[in-house]
Amino acid sequence: MPDKAADRNIENAKNMSIIVTKGTLDWAYPPFILGTTAAAMDMKVSMFFTFYGLPLLLKELDLKLSTLGNPAMKMPMGGMHMALPNMMAMIPGVDRAASTMMKNLMNKKGVASIEDLREAAVDADVTMIACQMTLDLFEYSPDDMIDGIEIGGAATYMEVASKSDINLFI
Repeated sequence: MPDKAADRNIENAKNMSIIVTKGTLDWAYPPFILGTTAAAMDMKVSMFFTFYGLPLLLKELDLKLSTLGNPAMKMPMGGMHMALPNMMAMIPGVDRAASTMMKNLMNKKGVASIEDLREAAVDADVTMIACQMTLDLFEYSPDDMIDGIEIGGAATYMEVASKSDINLFI
């Protein structure tokens, strides 16, 4: 006899799609955290990586923060929160130093790395789609990307999004 409760759960399963457009260290976290959390809640998740989000699918990641134009970025230092003046972003090495500080802080606080979150997404069967136009535009090859991704364009995303209960643009 078929399990009607299981059939009902499949029929009622929620879908979520995420357009991932940014590839800095700080902007990489929201799509992967939301995607893996939704997958853990038995949602079917698709992530569409386009423009500057596409490099998050590269085999080797070298993520940095962008301090320029980020007034909300205040790092805990000496018992207070210090903002980095925009002019500092012009100095060579500031982005790398800020990135290292952020990675160290995340490690100290037990925050998973993007590599770990990406692996969790793969393990949770999150569908990760690399934008074909962006691959061509920035001269990436599918061989540059992690295994298991799909390649698609705007029509691919629209097909997924039209069937999703939740659509996010990050």
